[in-house]
Amino acid sequence: MPSSKKRSSAFEDFPVDQPPEMESGETPTVLPGTNRSVKEPSAQIERIERLAPSQMLPDRFQPRRLLPPSIRTAFFSGQIDCYQAAEAWLQMARSDSAVHGEVERLLQMGESFGSHGQIKPITGAWVTSSDGRFVFQIETGERRFWAACLRSVGLKAGEEPQLRVEVIQTPTRQRQVLENRHAEPPSAVEQACEVAALILAELGIEPDPAQTDEFEFFRLARAQRMPVGLWERITPVMQLTRPRMVQLLNILQFPSHLLDLADRYRLPERVLREILGLPRDQWDRMLRVSIQNQLTSDEVADAANLPTAKGEQRENRGPQPIPDPSRAALRYLKRFANVLADLDEVSRGQALDEIAGDLIVSRQGERLRNLLGDLGRALDARLSRMG
Repeated sequence: MPSSKKRSSAFEDFPVDQPPEMESGETPTVLPGTNRSVKEPSAQIERIERLAPSQMLPDRFQPRRLLPPSIRTAFFSGQIDCYQAAEAWLQMARSDSAVHGEVERLLQMGESFGSHGQIKPITGAWVTSSDGRFVFQIETGERRFWAACLRSVGLKAGEEPQLRVEVIQTPTRQRQVLENRHAEPPSAVEQACEVAALILAELGIEPDPAQTDEFEFFRLARAQRMPVGLWERITPVMQLTRPRMVQLLNILQFPSHLLDLADRYRLPERVLREILGLPRDQWDRMLRVSIQNQLTSDEVADAANLPTAKGEQRENRGPQPIPDPSRAALRYLKRFANVLADLDEVSRGQALDEIAGDLIVSRQGERLRNLLGDLGRALDARLSRMG
C-alpha cells in the first residue's frame, strides 16, 4: 500500500503510477473573497487516473447548471453524447448572446489546456449508470469537462482528450458548492440551488435518478422542517445570513422554465424578488421583459404597478407600459459617460482598454463600434444645426 500523504496544492500533478491518498479528517478551505476559512470534510482520494470525456458523466443534480435546457435533456437522457452536446451548444451560441458568453469562457479554458495543461483535476467517483455501465460521475470540475469537449469539437480532433481525475471515496455537496463559488460568482438561481442542495445533504435526502426535472429536487428543501443547528452548519459554506438564504430559497417558487431563463441571463436576486411579489400570471411576462430591457428591481416595480409601501393596492389597471427603449438606453449611456468622466486620464485609458478587450472577446466589438458611429453622426448633425 502506498503511504498516506496530504495533498498540499490543487496545482500539483501526480504521476499516474503513484496515486496519492489523503488522510481522513478535515481540511480548512479559504472562502472566496475573504481570509476566513471553514472546515471542509476532505474526501479520501483513492487514485489518480486519466480518462476520456466519454467515460465520464456530470452530476445531473449539480447546483450549477451549464448545459442549456434543450441540450441538457437530450444529453442526460442518453439521446446524444458529450461531443454531440458540445456541437449543439456551439451552434446555439451563434444566435443566443447568453449562451455565447458561457461558451466563450469555456473555450478560453479549453485553450488554456492546450497552452498550459490541465492544472486542476476533476474529482468524482465510479458509479453504475442506468444501462449497467460503470461511469465516472463528476463531483467537481464539470466546467473543465465541457471545456475539453468544446475544444475537441472546435478543433475537429480525431482522438478524445485525456483529462486528469481524482477518484474520491466520498463525494459531498459541500465540496461541490465550494468549488462552484471558487470558480466564478454564482447567479441568484444557482445560489438558491446551492442552499437547497446543502440543506438536503444535511438531512440525508438524495435525488431520485428517475426525476426528470432537477429543480423539483431542490424545491424539496422548502418543504423540510429544519432541525436545530442546520442553518449554522451551512452558513460558513454559503457565507450568507439565514434570512438571505431563506430569500434565495423562495426563488425556487418560480416554474422550472422561468428558473432556467433567469439562470441563463443571470437575473439579479432583487429583480427576481420583485417579480415574485407579483400575481403568478404576470411572472412569465415580467421576467422576459426584465431580460429584454435589463430592468432594475425599481423599474420592475414601476412597470408592474406593484402595491404601495403601505401595502395598499393601487388602482387595478394592469401592468404599466414598459419604459421607452430609447430612454432606457439614454439612462445607461449617461451612467457609462459619468463613470468615465469621474476617472483621471490614466484610469480612463485603462478602463477603455479593458472594455475594448472584453467586447472583442465577446464578439460585440464591431456591433458596438457601428452603433456608436451612428450615434456620433446623429450628434454631429444636431450640433451642426445648433452652430
